[in-house]
Amino acid sequence: MYAMLIGVAALWGAAAGLLVPRAAYRFSVEPDDAWRDACPAGHALTGPGRGWLGSTRCTTCADAGATTAVRTAVGPNPAGDGTGEADGPEGPDGPDTAPRPTAPRYAPHILAPVVTALACAALAAATGTRPELVVWLLLAPVGVLLATIDRRVHRLPDRLTLPAAAVASVLLGVAALLPEHGGGWLPALLGGAALGAFYFLLFLINPNGMGFGDVKLALSLGVALGWYGWAVLFVGGFAGFLFGAVYGLGLVIMRRAGRKTGIPFGPFMIAGALLGILFGGLAA
Repeated sequence: MYAMLIGVAALWGAAAGLLVPRAAYRFSVEPDDAWRDACPAGHALTGPGRGWLGSTRCTTCADAGATTAVRTAVGPNPAGDGTGEADGPEGPDGPDTAPRPTAPRYAPHILAPVVTALACAALAAATGTRPELVVWLLLAPVGVLLATIDRRVHRLPDRLTLPAAAVASVLLGVAALLPEHGGGWLPALLGGAALGAFYFLLFLINPNGMGFGDVKLALSLGVALGWYGWAVLFVGGFAGFLFGAVYGLGLVIMRRAGRKTGIPFGPFMIAGALLGILFGGLAA
């Protein structure tokens, strides 16, 4: 039963992680730019969820890639001219010089599904069958998505951070009504307020060093960490700063950044929160 739970959680994470690259691509724009509505080749992104759900390639690029693969597999035509076309290299008006549709080259997007699957499996292993596991599994893909966007463009969109805080609060409130839950709803709300206030204070002290998107992200992370109590909130919050400091120090040592170089802090906040939730789930 326990192994099955972890396996199902990993499968959920892998499936949800497959949807992360397209959403991350659309959200990864500068603050004054609109969300992307076309793929790198210029084709409109369509499909479920008004084009937000789906694989990395758009439908046109996927079809072009399939057509190219078929032509390559078919090989020479019966005339032996090597074009893979039944009409030969020349049409009735002479040589066919029209460009063939080709799919744009995409970097492999396997990291998001793998990371999401591992995170969900770890959460299932630490939380077990307690009702808050459903909340963690729903929030994990959002965390991976936010980390991906922040790493690319140093931005945490309000469209994700604020709803995540609201959804985490509501769902944990529901979990608190179910038997065998491992935390408390009031500590979760207080944790969100406390961590959000702490990051807001850091933002006021040094706006250039702490973005306001980090403040909004801290609300949802604080709610999740506070569910298991103040000790877990401290561990998760401190771990985020520790991870960020180690990463920044490593860049300085390798001379890839200076002491005042800005780094995306969201991924480290999320990683620290994940560590705290795992600690809290095991201790509950």
